[in-house]
Amino acid sequence: MRPYVFVNLAMSADGKISTRERRQVKISGTDDFQRVDRIKAGADGIMVGIGTIVSDNPSLTVKSADLKAARRQGGRDEHPVRIIVDSAARTPPDADILMKGEGRRIVAVSASAPAERVSTLREKAEVIVTGEEGVDLGRLMDELGARGIGRLMVEGGGTLIWGLFRAGLVDELITYVGSIVIGGRDAPTPADGEGFVEEDAFPRLELVSVEKIDDGVLLRWMVRKKE
Repeated sequence: MRPYVFVNLAMSADGKISTRERRQVKISGTDDFQRVDRIKAGADGIMVGIGTIVSDNPSLTVKSADLKAARRQGGRDEHPVRIIVDSAARTPPDADILMKGEGRRIVAVSASAPAERVSTLREKAEVIVTGEEGVDLGRLMDELGARGIGRLMVEGGGTLIWGLFRAGLVDELITYVGSIVIGGRDAPTPADGEGFVEEDAFPRLELVSVEKIDDGVLLRWMVRKKE
C-alpha cells in the first residue's frame, strides 16, 4: 500500500514560496507554526526534495516537547521518518536533517548517482535506489509503504511537488496563504518543474475547508483522482 500523501506549504498572497534568491522567508505566524508541528507529529514520514535541503537546510523535527512525548508514548520515534528525494546524491553529509534529532532517515537516489556519494550517505541514512536518471516517485512510494509509512507529509520544494502531482500521487493539498507579496518572475512557486500544458492534464482539486489563521488563510483541498 502506498502512503496517503498530503502536501503542506505556505505561500505569499501572490503565490511565491520564497524569494528569487530562494531565500527562506517567514510567511505565516505562531498559530500556523503550531498547526504544522501538530500535523508533522501525526505523520509517519516527512519528505522534501534536495533543493529544499540545499537552500533551507531544515531538520524536519517535531518542535513541541508534548508532541514528542506523545509520539514516544505511542511507541514511535520522536520524529517522523525524514526522507530526501535526491537523484544525484547531493545531500551534504552534515545537513541538519541527517544530524539533528533521533529517528530514521531515508535518502532516495537514482541509479545514476555517484557511488562514492551514495556510500557516504549510507553512513547516515537508509538509501533507496530507484529510477535510472531521476528518482521514480511511484516506486519510491511503494518502498515507503512497505516500510510502514502510511501518512506522508510533503513540504517541498516546487519541483518535487509538481513531480508528485504529475505522477498522480498527491491525495491532499494544504495551503497557507500569507499576507505578504514577494514578487519576482523567477521566485519559486508551490509547483514548479516543467508544469502542465494541456488542460486535461491539470490536477483537479475540491475545496474542503477555509480557515483564517494569523494574518492569512488556510485552504485545504482534496485531489480528485482520475478514473
